[in-house]
Amino acid sequence: MEVWKAIVVGIVQGLSEFLPVSSSGHIALLQHALGMRQVGAQSEITFELVLHLGTFLSVVIYFRRRLTGLLLSLWQKERKEDRRMILWLVLATMPATVAFLSARDIFEGAYDNPVLVGGCLLATGMILLLPKLLPREPREFGLRQAVWMGVAQSLAILPGISRSGATITAGLLAGGKASKAAEFSFLMFLPAIGGGTLLKLRELRDVIQGEAAMAYFLGFVAAFVSGLFAVYLVLKTIQRGKFEYFGYYCFVVGVVAIIYFGSR
Repeated sequence: MEVWKAIVVGIVQGLSEFLPVSSSGHIALLQHALGMRQVGAQSEITFELVLHLGTFLSVVIYFRRRLTGLLLSLWQKERKEDRRMILWLVLATMPATVAFLSARDIFEGAYDNPVLVGGCLLATGMILLLPKLLPREPREFGLRQAVWMGVAQSLAILPGISRSGATITAGLLAGGKASKAAEFSFLMFLPAIGGGTLLKLRELRDVIQGEAAMAYFLGFVAAFVSGLFAVYLVLKTIQRGKFEYFGYYCFVVGVVAIIYFGSR
């Protein structure tokens, strides 16, 4: 893999992972466009895992104080709210885990179909418009919002369906406050990606060798840095009530992808 391509894909991964525009969809389309993807190539799937590790670290760094509080709650009895948050995160992670383990080959095979990815981006666009079309009165964030966000995350296993977009939208439609729904969405990302990493740790060790190691490392760094910026941008955008703007972007990219790859 060429180093410059790894860096470009890493930047796109970091930005699109947390911006509600589907990182998996953008990475799949970019790899097809740059000729980086071969149908069924295990190395490409593993490279995506490396990029996810970069964005994983960006969330850990950005929410380091919140995560520290959650960890301390395991020993400090007075941190009841943080312990409830841990329980909600566990429950929210279950639907996606079940969906991935039961249909792993189907989901991974979808990466090889760029037209399907474009269609999923159109679906993401519609999802992002729902909070504007169906506004809800904000209430205190709780178990209800966590469960619905977990169900939404299971749908985002398909490339082109934005994980952050689907989960934040579900939280808003369930009556959650925008800032709390966004924070919970980012925290949900950690066990989801951490679990995927553990499942593929052996594959990661086998692929990252020789010349590919430098490209993978620089892709990782690019994803980490751009991921930090994306988290900040999403939180600011939600505070300003401009969430649906990302939906319009997804419509454009989805249509372009379907036309471009459908004609090849």
